[in-house]
Amino acid sequence: MSESNPPLAVTDTHALIWAIGDNRKRLGKRAKRLFDQSDDHKCAIYIPTFALVELGEACHRGHVTLNLPFPEWTRLAFASGKYHEAPLTAEVVCVAQGLYEIPERGDRLIAATAVALDLPLITRDPEIAQAAGVDCIWS
Repeated sequence: MSESNPPLAVTDTHALIWAIGDNRKRLGKRAKRLFDQSDDHKCAIYIPTFALVELGEACHRGHVTLNLPFPEWTRLAFASGKYHEAPLTAEVVCVAQGLYEIPERGDRLIAATAVALDLPLITRDPEIAQAAGVDCIWS
């Protein structure tokens, strides 16, 4: 792909948490490669609103530690160009209505974001991507 059209993908919460912390080794090979490419600005990754909510809650509970306060980390992450905001829109909610075979609401909304953006999903759970009809990026 050319520099003007870098690869794009949507991340789920676990992948994002592992990618931004010291746990990149927990990512599948393809997922790690994509996050590494985003660090080099050769790829852009969309963070769904619901994944951001889950990240914020994990920080609040002390399960995840960021190098900056959560609001500042979020602002800088989106300003970096590596990550793009994927808002929770009415379209995403409507797409999620057709994905009840994915039992968890968060997973449903994240998968629906990938569907709405017509992008692959970075997830360790291929069943979620399969249920949504999007490509799974992991191993």
